[in-house]
Amino acid sequence: MARVLVSARVPGDAVARLRAAGHEVTSRDVDSPMPREELLAAVAGVDALVAMLVDRVDAELLDAAGPGLRVVANVAVGYDNVDLSACRERGVVVTNTPGVLTDATADLAMALVLMTTRSLGAAERRVRTGEPWRWSLTGHLGTGLRGKTLGIVGPGAIGIATARRALAFGMEVVLTGRSEPDPAVVEALGARVVDLAELLACADVVALHCPLTPATHHLVGAEQLRAMKRTAHLVNTSRGPVVDEAALVAALEAGEVAGAGLDVFEDEPRVHPGLLARDDVVLLPHVGSATVETRTAMADLAVANVVAALGGDPAVTPVGG
Repeated sequence: MARVLVSARVPGDAVARLRAAGHEVTSRDVDSPMPREELLAAVAGVDALVAMLVDRVDAELLDAAGPGLRVVANVAVGYDNVDLSACRERGVVVTNTPGVLTDATADLAMALVLMTTRSLGAAERRVRTGEPWRWSLTGHLGTGLRGKTLGIVGPGAIGIATARRALAFGMEVVLTGRSEPDPAVVEALGARVVDLAELLACADVVALHCPLTPATHHLVGAEQLRAMKRTAHLVNTSRGPVVDEAALVAALEAGEVAGAGLDVFEDEPRVHPGLLARDDVVLLPHVGSATVETRTAMADLAVANVVAALGGDPAVTPVGG
């Protein structure tokens, strides 16, 4: 019997299935993940950790777990919270949850495109505050999407799924990323593959779908924001530090970009105070994959990885595998 720690409550029957597989499970029966000191204490002696994206899996945590730790199942596609080198040194398998959250995150990205280009957040807040309003032909004017260009930075599964949704709104698509997307996919989208500079110059909406790596940290900063159209909007559903938030605030204040829709933040859950009161910004609390179906599938995949690894089988979705 192996010991498994699940650092936050997960939906569905994932914990029950771990127990049914014969493992001793410690789980946190609240939605929020464990505070750091509690996590370091709880991880001692476990064989597997089901980690949330806010859990920092580094040398300190791995040492606290001890030599018995065999697998870290990250309940996320991104794994920038995991020190892969430290895990490899200790023989710890790292897994993630790709594929199952593609549609939910792409849906959310498209929702942010609509919310920011149509100024829907500001309009909704006006109704909720009780501020008097009357219909006006020129009130709350946004911009339409037909004929506009969506620039996808990071044409992986989620980026491509977002591009497909944009086509339904009559948008044109340009793509840029670390590697060339499948030519057949590019052709089906009627898209163009360009470099980042050209994408920033031509896109009416720039949507970020790239992983957080040293190369993408502050990928969008002051220089990139100045290169965008003054009428363009920025949407980020990837990771907060891909955008320099201070630079974004300055660009919005200077009118260098028209607006932004953010589901992730540089110092999450803190949000740059310069963003909070702006009507040209839509702010969501990292809910890209937050559907019952998707979060349950993520938990199920994490558990499948743990069961496989502890049973001596290859992990289902190993990072780098």
